[in-house]
Amino acid sequence: QVQLVEAGGGTVQAGGSLRLSCAVSGRTFSRYTMAWFRQAPGKEREFVAAVSRSGGKTYSADSVKGRIAISGDNDRNTVYLSMNSLKPEDTAAYYCTIGDPIVHLSDYKPDYWGQGTQVTVSS
Repeated sequence: QVQLVEAGGGTVQAGGSLRLSCAVSGRTFSRYTMAWFRQAPGKEREFVAAVSRSGGKTYSADSVKGRIAISGDNDRNTVYLSMNSLKPEDTAAYYCTIGDPIVHLSDYKPDYWGQGTQVTVSS
């Protein structure tokens, strides 16, 4: 059984920083893509960022580029989401996912989801 365990959410003032982590357990993956999605109350879920295990290529949504970055630790099967200059509109539940390797971001389809971690940015 694959498990994704997120950590690092919380409440921060606008302009502050947080780092989310997501650890994968239950299976050994040699090649995969991991990605973060978020969902704010009353809004649709949206893609935030992704990283490819093989090669380390990263992808980010335009709305977070320059402020939020994804990185991976292959030895620990863990992915991180470093968030800086946070804005109230970044408030959402953040979900970690894992899926097959991709060539294009549009190919990504999550196979497993974490339980989510809440990020609240106060103004």
